[in-house]
Amino acid sequence: MPQTIRAAVCRAFGEPMRIEDVTLADPGPDEVLVAVKACAICHSDITYADGGWGGDLPLVLGHEAAGLVEAVGDNVSHVRPGDAVVVTLIRACGACHYCRAGQDYLCETVFDLDRRSPLTDASGAPLGHGLRTGAFAEKLVVEKSQLARVDPAIPFESASLLACGAITGVGAVTNTAKMPRGAHAAVIGCGGVGLNAVQGARIAGAASIIAIDLSREKLDAAERLGATATIDPIHEDAVDKVLAATGGRGADFVFVASGAPAALESAASYVGKAGTVVIVGMPHSDVTIGYNPSNVASWGQRILGSKMGSACVCRDVPHLAGLYGDGVLQLDWLVTARYTLDQINEAIAATRAGQGLRNVIVF
Repeated sequence: MPQTIRAAVCRAFGEPMRIEDVTLADPGPDEVLVAVKACAICHSDITYADGGWGGDLPLVLGHEAAGLVEAVGDNVSHVRPGDAVVVTLIRACGACHYCRAGQDYLCETVFDLDRRSPLTDASGAPLGHGLRTGAFAEKLVVEKSQLARVDPAIPFESASLLACGAITGVGAVTNTAKMPRGAHAAVIGCGGVGLNAVQGARIAGAASIIAIDLSREKLDAAERLGATATIDPIHEDAVDKVLAATGGRGADFVFVASGAPAALESAASYVGKAGTVVIVGMPHSDVTIGYNPSNVASWGQRILGSKMGSACVCRDVPHLAGLYGDGVLQLDWLVTARYTLDQINEAIAATRAGQGLRNVIVF
């Protein structure tokens, strides 16, 4: 039977979300019903809610979630009711051109949940299934490939970070860039994703890790996670410091974990010959930047896009959960503030203002 749940509904771009009673459909074949226990606030949710990517309203956002499986549809065997799971926005059929190439995050299959949302409002009107997840709600329904089982001993607030911040940040280093041991790395933007890119560089054995951000709190956090140098580009000569930290050659890999145009444009100043710029942060859809193609060609540089850390959910979430269990991947102290669903607009405002490392809605 469909259930009535509470959810945060975005009805107008740039306006506060409304807490409403909405109806959630039962899971269909290949689908799973999850009781949400924690959902982190990601800047992608904010960009969407502010209208940065356009799209149709109203909808329920939220995509960085963890919870307990409540029910499963037909053809679901890898999880069962009671399992602790991480829920992501990545849907993968396992059979299309991109899935066969190991690029699950680019899956081209159109799923049933892409055609119809499991959510309707009190009047019976459909609500968009925001970022394919709709996790700013007490419960959600997703396609079976969107979740992975994790150890129930992991706190749900920490586990939720595995759904986006961790797989995106660490994955940008290990999956997208395949950064070799001994490389020099720079990370621009040390929010939830950027800090995990710092961790990814440490785990990969970088020779140096240069964290670049405007916030002293975030630079301190980056240092705690393994950054060997920190730069505030407003008050320091960032180019000189990057060169000094890399033997005068520039970084081998520059990970841009911010969608700000200035951050995206600055990457070219830090990357060296044969270096790689990895664009991880998602800017507004109308943002464009310039670059010098002569330098890219003559210096043998590369520019890579990294969607969700080029992740495979069934592979990367358990792997990162294992690193957390071994004390290698830090998650707990990245959660700096907890809010209830009724406080979601406060949580979004704090995240938009750069307050805290990761703000999480808990249920």
